[in-house]
Amino acid sequence: MKAIAVTDEAAGTAGMTLVERPEPEPALNDVVVQVHASGFVPTELAWPSTWTDRLGRDRTPSIPGHELAGVVTALGYGTTGLSVGQRVFGLTDWNRDGTLAEYVAVEARNLAPLPGDVDFTVGASLPISGLTAWQGLFEHGRLQAGQSVLVHGAAGAVGTMVTQLAREAGAYVIGTGRTADRQKALEFGAQEFVDLANDVLEDVGGVDLVFDVIGGDIGKRSASLIRPGGTLVSVVGPPQARPADGLAVDFVVVSDRAQLGEVVQRVRDGRLRTNIGNVATLDDAVTALNPTERITGKTIIRVRS
Repeated sequence: MKAIAVTDEAAGTAGMTLVERPEPEPALNDVVVQVHASGFVPTELAWPSTWTDRLGRDRTPSIPGHELAGVVTALGYGTTGLSVGQRVFGLTDWNRDGTLAEYVAVEARNLAPLPGDVDFTVGASLPISGLTAWQGLFEHGRLQAGQSVLVHGAAGAVGTMVTQLAREAGAYVIGTGRTADRQKALEFGAQEFVDLANDVLEDVGGVDLVFDVIGGDIGKRSASLIRPGGTLVSVVGPPQARPADGLAVDFVVVSDRAQLGEVVQRVRDGRLRTNIGNVATLDDAVTALNPTERITGKTIIRVRS
């Protein structure tokens, strides 16, 4: 099968190559999925799990990508809950070969059914962004109706999901980003926008929840904005500062079939829009994942047309 492989951590996305690899075999409780579309997060090339297995052993050349939508083609021993020919989408294990390939072996529990009226490209754009937003807001942030949420990177793939889910839950949403991101953030439902280059972040006043996808100085300054009992949620590592009278939480997204179902149902009924910036083929994936200009939104690799 055709796949994208990486061997050189220092090279980043520029070190990706299109290669031929054997098709995977399903292990216990696995399925093999014929990948129709794959999502990719550029930061995964900095994750240790891309380069080593759980015991710290080198596992290169590895296949990156952890989001997929496709069709089940084989079941491993003991696999239940899914069937051959079923449309699925989901988030694959960090330490195994990923989804920038024509086929992938994945634990069945990491996948959810993909309804027939949801395109594979849309399905592949949902797992990381949708689950990160859901888990950060509702599990870790304990968001309630009437609260205020400050969403950093509000025009990005995760930020637009956070904004929409928070608005639906009855929250007041303030987005942040670059000057050029203002219109997009507002279109996805932010009620205010803070231009991090030209506005003063602290002018926002107090908020109940900060959802941080940026970190660094912005994440540090955000801690002082948390109202008593509020939460700073980070997906970029442990927060450098903690709220004086609140919680600071950092988390790594995990696959969850029920939550995937919640997210895709909202897409079906129009409550949730995806933020896809670019779609390319597997043959063109290396070029697409090394863009010469900034793309807001997710790049999806369409593996099968």
